[in-house]
Amino acid sequence: MRLNMPITGFITGLLLPFVGLMIMYKLWGHQEGISNFIVSLTKLRGMASKVLTLSILINLLPFLYCIQKRLDYALRGVFIATMLYALLIVLIMFVW
Repeated sequence: MRLNMPITGFITGLLLPFVGLMIMYKLWGHQEGISNFIVSLTKLRGMASKVLTLSILINLLPFLYCIQKRLDYALRGVFIATMLYALLIVLIMFVW
């Protein structure tokens, strides 16, 4: 499989924030279940935007890797996925 494809970067950029969310769960919500952690995120709007913001920071890893290896098309996919998450965070903060 070729790594320098936008779809590869896009899928990577969409899936890695879930890994970041699991890291946040292990750091902050380990005494309660995952379902209670998600419910508390939906109830506390400010906390949800902060946790999502921290969870998309993990997208820096493939972003920097793509820059270093000159995978420009995959870099576009990671960037687009990160901007979609950023749009979601702005919507959570100001609209909902």
